[in-house]
Amino acid sequence: MEIEQRQSELVEQFVALAKTARGRAAAELIVHATSHRSLFAFAELLSMPHIIELQGTEHANFLDLLRLFAHGTWTDYKKNASQLPTLGIDQELKLKQLTVLTLAETMKVLPYDLLMKQLDISNVRQLEDMLINDCMYAGIVKGKLDQRRRCFEVQFAAGRDLRPGQLEAMIQTLANCLSTSDNLLLTIEEKIKWADSMNELNLKHKKEIEDKAEELRKNMKAEMEIRGTQDLSFGDDGALVMDFEEDRVRPKRRR
Repeated sequence: MEIEQRQSELVEQFVALAKTARGRAAAELIVHATSHRSLFAFAELLSMPHIIELQGTEHANFLDLLRLFAHGTWTDYKKNASQLPTLGIDQELKLKQLTVLTLAETMKVLPYDLLMKQLDISNVRQLEDMLINDCMYAGIVKGKLDQRRRCFEVQFAAGRDLRPGQLEAMIQTLANCLSTSDNLLLTIEEKIKWADSMNELNLKHKKEIEDKAEELRKNMKAEMEIRGTQDLSFGDDGALVMDFEEDRVRPKRRR
């Protein structure tokens, strides 16, 4: 998609700059990256050696800020604002956009009340403007605003950077799903075998009944023919038909 291509290009640019930026320059690069209106992925930048070197230095809070933009939300910033650099207007907007992406990861219908609380937005009009102009027009989400139900229905959301341990959790979840699918498939196969076995028994039982019925018809016909009291025949539907001989039932005329 276009947004993914744009992200890849921007990430390469910032990674290239991070190869030579150290100390104060690395901190300024973080500010620039977190303020960029079109950059929403920070994992590669976060893994660069000169960026990691900020840990334990006077610029360590900028490294914490970059981690926040990679994995955190606006609520996380408010809880730790005293330990982090003050955000500019573009950074505030970026972090709120990322918060929408985080919510969209687990919920496909986002209530307005939840969004306004998580984003510190006071009214519906402001929220809808933000979703339209800063999220949908930016290409990071697609969806439908439902004013009657007061919610945003998510149809697409760009993925955020994986949090530490999230990849392992995803792999375990997929492994559990695979195991469940295998067990379900085994159960279905056993049910199919049982159904085939029951069908075979039913066919065998039906054949035995038909053979016995045919044998009974033949015996009855043979017995009646021996007695000579009536002729037996069977119609197309297998029903027994009796034709009495006319001269055997007609009264004889006295001479």
